[in-house]
Amino acid sequence: MHRIGVDIGGTFTDFALFDAAGGRMAIHKQLTTPRDPSAAVLEGVARLLADNGVAIGQVADIVHGTTLVTNAVIERRGAVTGMLVTAGFRDILDMGYESRYDLYDLRLKFPPPIVPRRLRAEVTERIRADGKVATKLDRQSVRDAVARLKADEGIEALAVCLLHSYANPAHEQAIAKLVAKEFPDLYVSTSADVFPNMREFERWTTTTVNAFTQPMFDRYLKRLEDGLTGQGFAGRVYIMTSSGGTVTTDTARRYPVRALESGPAAGALMSAHHGRNLALDNVLAFDMGGTTAKGALIRDGAPLKKYMMEVARVHDFKRGSGLPVRIPVIDMIEIGAGGGSLAGVDDRGLLRVGPKSASADPGPACYGRGGSGATLTDANLVLGYLDAGFFLGGAMRLDRKAAEQAIRAAVAKPLSLSLARAAWGIHEVINEDVARAFRIHASERGFDYRGASMVAFGGSGPVHAMAIARKLKIPSVVFPVGAGVMSALGLLASPLSFEVARSRRLHVSDLDPAAFAAQFGQLVAEASGFLTRAGVADADIAVTLRLDMRYQGQGHDIELTLPRATGLEALFAELPKLFAAAYAETYLVSFLDEPVEIINWKVEAAGPAPDFTSGYSLGDPPSGDAKAAFKGTRRVYFGEAGGYADVPVYDRYKLAPGTRIAGPAIVEERESTCVIGPGDQAEVDRHYNLVARLAR
Repeated sequence: MHRIGVDIGGTFTDFALFDAAGGRMAIHKQLTTPRDPSAAVLEGVARLLADNGVAIGQVADIVHGTTLVTNAVIERRGAVTGMLVTAGFRDILDMGYESRYDLYDLRLKFPPPIVPRRLRAEVTERIRADGKVATKLDRQSVRDAVARLKADEGIEALAVCLLHSYANPAHEQAIAKLVAKEFPDLYVSTSADVFPNMREFERWTTTTVNAFTQPMFDRYLKRLEDGLTGQGFAGRVYIMTSSGGTVTTDTARRYPVRALESGPAAGALMSAHHGRNLALDNVLAFDMGGTTAKGALIRDGAPLKKYMMEVARVHDFKRGSGLPVRIPVIDMIEIGAGGGSLAGVDDRGLLRVGPKSASADPGPACYGRGGSGATLTDANLVLGYLDAGFFLGGAMRLDRKAAEQAIRAAVAKPLSLSLARAAWGIHEVINEDVARAFRIHASERGFDYRGASMVAFGGSGPVHAMAIARKLKIPSVVFPVGAGVMSALGLLASPLSFEVARSRRLHVSDLDPAAFAAQFGQLVAEASGFLTRAGVADADIAVTLRLDMRYQGQGHDIELTLPRATGLEALFAELPKLFAAAYAETYLVSFLDEPVEIINWKVEAAGPAPDFTSGYSLGDPPSGDAKAAFKGTRRVYFGEAGGYADVPVYDRYKLAPGTRIAGPAIVEERESTCVIGPGDQAEVDRHYNLVARLAR
């Protein structure tokens, strides 16, 4: 049976068809349809199968990643959403952290709350921090509030966010039951279900994002499933989550907030897969598509994770300028830099590229679809990195004259530059913007790029990878097979998984082994339940346990991953020593005699990893050398070489393992182009990856 991975990006939708039995891969890329992304998915699946002679009945499952939820939040294209809060706490979303992310900016801006104040209603109830009921729930106040919000404001979704519901969810559960019975057309999200953790502001913003996107995502999945069924698909559809696992569509409908970073997470997961195959412990996963560039850090073979992200930032590089969302997510940096990034001259008379993008519609000027702005793709075409006649393998021809005209009008003429220097400036500004963002991201996490490797992918990533690696002093870059659609490939390497986290603040000294095991037992059953309902056998579920712990009196905690080999009751006795070791690793000191408390309890349940072979190829395995793969020469601009030069161009699909290529060179595949700089050396390894080493 076959499996299909589909990744929707801002400009292109990527497809990968994998035959596990034969270890064969087929890929496809086409423009995204922004008005209805499911249209591109349905059309692309049909095209991919037809081109490869595979019947849709032979496809067992389709794994899907999308930025649809993220875009809906950024562009505020979700449902009209109401909110129920504990009486007296209506303004939590406006108060936020009551802190400034930039002390010296007198024009400081924050993103407005997902739910404006007029759509929030107070209900009579109160639960204490210990879970005891202080004021009983007044159900009539709930009925009145919801009825008013529906009649006066026309809400379609409802977020239920009560004080201390993480300690006792009874009131939120009662409200959800009441609303489902009396207002069945409303989508309801409760904070105790979406994110049962302390800190009202983050818990409530997360819940409002979930409610805001739930109707849109439900309708999208229905169009997708109905369309696939109409084509004859009888398998299962899975959705990639931000943490790098996949879930069923039923779970995705319940928690759309967990799909905020679903597409980028797949690329990071696939980078880790390549890193393990190549025995590379530390890797920078670099993904650049048509709209954004992403970077994720892989340490000891696994992507770094975190449990909070920001969405809809007012300032790209300023932490605190976005909406905080508490979900399990692969830790990555994302900036507005991609092939569609628009270039121009700012108010200071300086060249600026991005974050605004030409997107898929109308797209860069060279696409010939009505776009007139100068973009990064236009610059790369003028510089010779892209072949106008071989874009997407020749399926889409680029208009070089339109690209030249756009760059002259937007950059060259205002700055009195030649066309080549203007195009090179656009290219180099993006390289420096990405490198600067990655430096900040790595330094905040204690990650040294100089001993790492880069895995470059995405439609634009391989074009820029070597230049960015040179700025970061990364010694080698790996260009995997199918780099242009690698996020779609990563979807096929992701297991079914689900994570739950719940706040319960307890001193370790107040627990005994049985109580400690019981706390985790409830969460293990909850997390594993999502997998068993998807058909995973209990014996195939692997469970990872984590704790957020701190010394008594501290305001911040650290995460401790518990060893799997030891039983929970036996492990409890070692807990203080394990925490002290983790604390010392972070802060170089520990305090063994100080009392320790647990803040958050976390469980990750994962099914078996899919059968995903190493050394896959696209079509027949290549057997040629550099001479056989030589396509000719092209005039290509390299800044370090001082201008244009005749550069050899090679066909990626004809390069056999062991083939060596000396830079400068261009290596082309259908969905992307690898640019090898002057003096750099590249070699095809036994997995068909092109591994390039930078000149010293």
